[in-house]
Amino acid sequence: MSSIVLRRAIGGNSPPRAKGTRRLGVRSKALTAAMVLAIGALASTASADVWTVTNLHPAGSTESGGTGVGSLQQVGYALANGQYRASLWSGTSGSWVNLDPAGSTHSGAWGVGDGQQVGHAVIGGDVHASLWSGTAASWVDLNPAGSTESQARSVSAGQQVGFAEVNNQRHAGIWSGSSASWVDLNPAGSTYSEAFGVNGGQQVGDAYVDGIFRASLWSGTAASWVDLNPAEAIESYAYAVGDGQQVGWISDSESVYRASLWSGSAASWIDLNPAGSFGSYAYGVSGGQQVGSAGFDDGAHASLWSGTAASWVDLGQFLPAGYSESNAVGIWSDTEFIYVAGVAHNDVAGRYEAMLWSQAIPEPGAAALFGLGGLIVAMKRRRIR
Repeated sequence: MSSIVLRRAIGGNSPPRAKGTRRLGVRSKALTAAMVLAIGALASTASADVWTVTNLHPAGSTESGGTGVGSLQQVGYALANGQYRASLWSGTSGSWVNLDPAGSTHSGAWGVGDGQQVGHAVIGGDVHASLWSGTAASWVDLNPAGSTESQARSVSAGQQVGFAEVNNQRHAGIWSGSSASWVDLNPAGSTYSEAFGVNGGQQVGDAYVDGIFRASLWSGTAASWVDLNPAEAIESYAYAVGDGQQVGWISDSESVYRASLWSGSAASWIDLNPAGSFGSYAYGVSGGQQVGSAGFDDGAHASLWSGTAASWVDLGQFLPAGYSESNAVGIWSDTEFIYVAGVAHNDVAGRYEAMLWSQAIPEPGAAALFGLGGLIVAMKRRRIR
């Protein structure tokens, strides 16, 4: 509350008093002002946008990136000894686990949840959708029989989603822990589809239908396909789903990419592109918040939204000195913190490095109750005259 508003609230011209009313004394006015100030200070503290950034880049790696976060784990990749390796962290660079399975010449991890990690591994020159449970030795090959290429992109509650090559066509698909469990999600009329996110029994991705890439939503079967492509878009893509919301991006008639939010239908589309940005993308969603990146004249900025373009928060501003372009890819929260995984460019070393942003979730104000309670008690001890 500004000082002008505060003064107007407790002083200045006031309407005539009705008969029988009593004027508040100076002490009472002071206490009332103190209460207003206390409420304002508490509100300011509760809404403080303070983020801590942890560098996850493992020692000895020449490049790394964070691609997902969940259940107090982060996944991504690290370039070590000339080979990209699927990577797992637990909040620090020193916690890095190399998930690259035996026999692989290249691997990457894209999603994490409930103690499982998903991604891909190149085995014998072929890309195989992959599932891990925390170690390289736990690797499970999800590549469906007959498929020449597959990738898994997200995992939740024992389900994994991604895509597989079927008769030389890429089809969105869903697994339940084994290659044999694969279910083809490619909708009727589509010649190409991919799935990138899964949560709460819903899957999202894109499908090429009638000559347009369309953001897509499924509920476990190809027949459940919902076209999320809004009227404003010439093409669209959905990348993540959570708590009944879907995020991704569209390209408009002027070929501007706009971070996008849906709630189950094309008509529910919300443009998240922030003011001043020439293009943006949304990659993660959880608890009513969305993350991604937005482009400005000085490069890409890791971004956070809370359902509207106006709610945009520049996560790049919290990076340490010497880091520039950044991207946020995944978001997850427990009862204490919000976590955002992504990547930022180390301008000194000339490389991209995995990053983890975290913010404490404000608790219901025990301190607020104590402070206001003390003021109320003090008021009761003073006579209003």
